Amino acid sequence: MKLLIKNGTIITRDRTEVNRDILIEDNKISRIGEGISDAADQIIDAKGLAVLPGLVDAHCHLRDPGYEYKEDIKSGSISAAKGGFTSIACMPNTNPVIDNESIVRTIMEKASHEAVVNVYPIGAITKGLEGNELAEMGSMKAAGIVAVSDDGKPVMQASVMKKALIYAGGFGLTVISHCEDLNIAEGGSMNEGETSTRLGVHGIPSAAEDVMVSREIILSEYTGMPVHIAHVSTKGAVEMIRQAKKRGVLVTAETCPHYFTLTEKACEGYNTNAKMNPPLRTQEDVDAVIQGLKDGTIDIIATDHAPHHFDEKNVEFEMALNGIVGFETALPLALTYLVRPGILNLNQLIDKMSTKPSEILKIDKGDIRAEADADLVLVNLDEEYTIDTNDFLSKSKNSPFGGFKVTGRVKYTLVGGKIVYQDR
Repeated sequence: MKLLIKNGTIITRDRTEVNRDILIEDNKISRIGEGISDAADQIIDAKGLAVLPGLVDAHCHLRDPGYEYKEDIKSGSISAAKGGFTSIACMPNTNPVIDNESIVRTIMEKASHEAVVNVYPIGAITKGLEGNELAEMGSMKAAGIVAVSDDGKPVMQASVMKKALIYAGGFGLTVISHCEDLNIAEGGSMNEGETSTRLGVHGIPSAAEDVMVSREIILSEYTGMPVHIAHVSTKGAVEMIRQAKKRGVLVTAETCPHYFTLTEKACEGYNTNAKMNPPLRTQEDVDAVIQGLKDGTIDIIATDHAPHHFDEKNVEFEMALNGIVGFETALPLALTYLVRPGILNLNQLIDKMSTKPSEILKIDKGDIRAEADADLVLVNLDEEYTIDTNDFLSKSKNSPFGGFKVTGRVKYTLVGGKIVYQDR
């Protein structure tokens, strides 16, 4: 099977090439150049389109096994493909928890038959996400995990996290930390501040995140092992990570589109689609996150795609579950709020949404070169439209971005040279 992409503008972390053709053979990129005239089974005219490495999401929730009424591997992968993601790493807070080799192999087997994109499981740090006994990371890695995390819950005991960093480091696995001190958060439902006070909602201080980010940096520095900080949302966290990097600490960090586009004010009217953990913060925090993305303090953009059934959001604010869907909005939000204002250029955005996530997860993705996997996304960077949650391919529609006007629409997504999504 040969597929030929004609007349596209290739954009990677390192280069931009105008009017290029890409020949794909046997799931791989065979040749890149101008005027390629080889016979092909299918030709895509990419004139006017950007050809990007397939996006890589280092943090998502597919809800499978156990919560398939919200999402499953098939529906989640289809949603990811529509958003331009060709590789996604799914968190272990499923039922049962991804904390052993058997569950990892089950997910890998199901994904091989049902997923339209590459699915990489993330194993639990601790058994049952209970924060006490380390999970069997070695056997899980042999089965296919690419990182470990107790995401959705913090590892509250510092001694356990210290051991996790050392143990995971021995297997070459990245530890992804959900930074939240539950003793400070005290069961809050949104950011602590003027808005929470006015709404009468129990707030979560930014210190709940900052204290744990500080701990992880100290432990990483002490052990000499890498740590990755998930969903950074506070000004304090950004600054601590910035200073740690200057000292040579092996810390990387991610944020999500909602933390550079929205503030706590999105919760006005008790909008449960704006309820998430960590919570939406202040404009000052948003500005700090944006600066962190600009200066490289924050390495990557992840979606934290967290689908929930309508009934789980259509309740009182404090009873609603945390999280929003993110696969289908991440790229247009990043293009609209980061690239168009000149905060990042396209090469930098590709680094944060494709190349660097691949490096953190140690998967060979995120580039367009001869012999690389033909995981590509073709995007009309200039197409403007309004987000309609009813158009989402995810099973769930819980998003605060309905009605937002954005620029940049995915036209084709290819995985292994096969078209897995085409905008009609």
